[in-house]
Amino acid sequence: DVVPRSGLHCLTPRARCRRTASTASTPPVGAMTTNGTAPDVPADANESCPGTNAEAAGRAAACAGCPNQQACATAPKGVDPDVVAVAERLRDVKHKILVLSGKGGVGKSTFASQLAYGLAAHSETDVGLLDIDICGPSAPIMFHQQGADVHKSNSGWQPVYVTENLAVMSIGFLLPNPDDAVVWRGPRKNGLIKQFLKDTEWGALDFLVVDAPPGTSDEHLSIVQYLKHAGITGALIITTPQEVAMADVRKELSFCKKVNVPVIGVVENMAGFAAPVYRASAGGSKPRFATGSTTDTSKENDERADSSESLTQKIRAVIEAHCFETGADPNTAFLESDVFAPTTGGAEKMCADFAVPFLGRVPLDPAIAAAAERGASLFDEDSFEKGAAFAAVRAVVNRVRAAVGEA
Repeated sequence: DVVPRSGLHCLTPRARCRRTASTASTPPVGAMTTNGTAPDVPADANESCPGTNAEAAGRAAACAGCPNQQACATAPKGVDPDVVAVAERLRDVKHKILVLSGKGGVGKSTFASQLAYGLAAHSETDVGLLDIDICGPSAPIMFHQQGADVHKSNSGWQPVYVTENLAVMSIGFLLPNPDDAVVWRGPRKNGLIKQFLKDTEWGALDFLVVDAPPGTSDEHLSIVQYLKHAGITGALIITTPQEVAMADVRKELSFCKKVNVPVIGVVENMAGFAAPVYRASAGGSKPRFATGSTTDTSKENDERADSSESLTQKIRAVIEAHCFETGADPNTAFLESDVFAPTTGGAEKMCADFAVPFLGRVPLDPAIAAAAERGASLFDEDSFEKGAAFAAVRAVVNRVRAAVGEA
């Protein structure tokens, strides 16, 4: 077992006794099979499928020709009493949401953190975030909890509390040095994921957001195996508009179908670039307009800087004049550009092809990048300008709440 560093987190959870076990979405333990797992037959399985949890899964005669045969044959099986312990531990967690993406670098962890912040913006909603990206944990930075410790007690591991109704758990809190590489093979990573699920003392939660690494590998099979028996509400899929990302995200949608995980919806992240033209962005600088080449010589760069300043002033003057004529606020003007072109129709078309909900587009905005770097919430009243990116994130959060019946 991984032993957390000693020490207490600075915030403690508020008393949570609003929900009893009977209201949680966890199926009763008695409904599980003798090996502690729930029967699981994929929708596209052969007629006589023994179930993905069976010892003979992938090797039985009935499995011949099934599209899931290889996945079932290599998936972990057998008696595992810990899955019963996981279901018992999470019985007071109402909604368990996986945040997935087949492609790395699409902003999945950034969106997962803002989803958790947005859900927790409702003061009566208790939220937890579990970071299972073992080799690349982002939660300590994205929640501004670098150096925080996990306390181990007789009741289990206490997560780190960002606010009184938002708790976070990550391997990043267990490493003695945040720059240490986690060089683990699959079984050891899977063991830590199971330990997180089995030993973390979340208490009663309205939402548990699970931030998974990109892909459809060991961690994904493990989290589905362990969480599905506790009751998975669904998966939120993050992509960017370009085909090089969506080609892998389609595989993630296929994975969800194979393992019977409902898809709450797909979010198209970095859908265009939105930057304020007149005011400073959340990153601290106003946009500059320039001509010439970025490979100019030093002298040419100096001349280009002078020209850029003059050109920028002229463009801003035109914007001010236009806003004066129309009665608009120049601070609301922003520049839009498609950084990642949706060459094959984007996420909305993909959702139509796969018959899954499309939850909206979120632009590439300096405010989101700044929030991730600072470990801050876009939903804080005074932290960031409430521009296009905030409105888009808030709309997706509200759609997620509506999709699970919590609007």
